[in-house]
Amino acid sequence: MTWVLVFFGAAVLIAVTPGANNLLGLHNGMTHGGRRALAGLIGRLAAFTLMIAAVAAGLGQLLAASETALTVIKWAGVVYLLWLGCRLLWSSFRGAGNPPQPGDASVATSAVLVARKEFAVAITNPKAILVFTAFVPQFIGAGHGPVAGQIGILGGVYLVAELLAGSLYVGVGTLVRSARLSRRARRNVDRGTGVVLLGIAGTLAASA
Repeated sequence: MTWVLVFFGAAVLIAVTPGANNLLGLHNGMTHGGRRALAGLIGRLAAFTLMIAAVAAGLGQLLAASETALTVIKWAGVVYLLWLGCRLLWSSFRGAGNPPQPGDASVATSAVLVARKEFAVAITNPKAILVFTAFVPQFIGAGHGPVAGQIGILGGVYLVAELLAGSLYVGVGTLVRSARLSRRARRNVDRGTGVVLLGIAGTLAASA
């Protein structure tokens, strides 16, 4: 099982790299608290689980080979990140960027919406698709059993790595939240997150 341990180490390095989903996890921890931020992490893992299933079914390779499909997914991700970034900036300047308080009637709905946002960002991220179609297959070997079984094992290991990395970002965000930031500081957090999301969208749009 040495190959699995090597893969796990590489997967953790990839998962912990700052990106749109990790940034959202950090922001959700700061603005919504740990519980709802973890709900967002569940949405991200659900998207990655679908990608792993697609790779196991052979759809991932077909998708990676289709330039048109990847282009459509890329621009869908760009548009969604632009929408998230602009919404955060707009709400912060309107003074609506304050996080809901514990006991708010909208808590359950907020958790679902947070999960939906992370799911949408993850499922429309072409880089995440390439992780499962280019990175994971590098660790598949003839002596490790059926290919589908290996993909299942490696996919599960990657989900664990993503869970650990995502929880780290959520934890940091929750610690910042516990510092009881002022309303002005929370707005600045929203503005900073919005600007970074717009930057990620711009970088994704400019990439080949």
